[in-house]
Amino acid sequence: MPTIPIRSSTGTYNVVCSRGAITLLAALIARVGDSTGTFFLSSPRVWKLWGKKVSAGFRGRRNLGVILFDDRETSKRLATVEEIARKLIRAGADRRSILIAVGGGVVGDVAGFVAATYLRGVRIVHVPTTLVAQVDSSIGGKTGVDLPEGKNLMGAFYPPQLVVADPDVLNTLPHQQFRSGLYEVLKYAVIADRELFEFLERAMPAILRRDPKALSRVIERCMRIKARVVSKDEREGGLRQILNFGHTLGHALESSTGYRRFLHGEAIGWGMIEATLLGVAMNRIREREAGRVIQLILSVGPLPRLSGIRARELPRIIAGDKKSRGGKVKWVLPRRIGSAEWGREVPWAVAERAFDELPSLVASITTGTTR
Repeated sequence: MPTIPIRSSTGTYNVVCSRGAITLLAALIARVGDSTGTFFLSSPRVWKLWGKKVSAGFRGRRNLGVILFDDRETSKRLATVEEIARKLIRAGADRRSILIAVGGGVVGDVAGFVAATYLRGVRIVHVPTTLVAQVDSSIGGKTGVDLPEGKNLMGAFYPPQLVVADPDVLNTLPHQQFRSGLYEVLKYAVIADRELFEFLERAMPAILRRDPKALSRVIERCMRIKARVVSKDEREGGLRQILNFGHTLGHALESSTGYRRFLHGEAIGWGMIEATLLGVAMNRIREREAGRVIQLILSVGPLPRLSGIRARELPRIIAGDKKSRGGKVKWVLPRRIGSAEWGREVPWAVAERAFDELPSLVASITTGTTR
């Protein structure tokens, strides 16, 4: 069973990635240590699909509970954290309890923030059930909720005790959600792994069919990339910023549309195209390589339209993102396939012009015409 160790400020924890791993969850968590209570945090939809299988090995344990909450981005709020915390208090959860987050990125982010703040910190295990959660959000200890002013503006770095990722659970994921997660897979290929990028170029049809062998390969590869990055830079002081490729614009698109038009990965898809165009404009990447990046992004499928979002609104939206420094926005730009740089300033006029060109550029590529 592939196990990936990750160094953190509180010690080393493992990411287990294997088909059928959730059937071994109870045994894997037993290695974390004794607990006075076990509490599953999930959404009604995910728990209906996987709750019985996930909790099977825990039957008969004392102080066992399930807390369900809405896993839409619009519910990723401090009010949800308070509601969960109060339910934990009423259920008798103490500092020796353990929380198990079963779900996608929203469940993991909210449950992680609850774990970081409840009684000043209780243990948490992540069981990611979406592609984006398996390859990205469950690893690295980032937790958080949104404010009306922007995404993930309240949170904490709080490493889990364990991550258990089972590719088989992705079989029940709606296709749009699955495609959304693939954009994060592409992110890793562009910024850190040319070999993975070339595999994705060849194997995208098989991956979209959820071929087990191809999917397991890319999930583990992405996990290892993230493990390497966050082990070197847990709190995003340097290298970890590279993981924000596509997120500068992506988060702005999500927040400016009230988290209702774009799934997270879809917004990141647009953000990666924008950042790639900026890389060309700033002479950081050659046009031919940039073209391959954009072609691969578009091979995942159609992206939601950008209609109604104006380029001149970008400075206001993006400057409020948590990644800005002193009001200045630092972009992650590709240098070549498999390599990127972070902390790059880009003139707003250049960013706005690139944004204005996005719809026509994508239309020309998808219809096989040239501008």
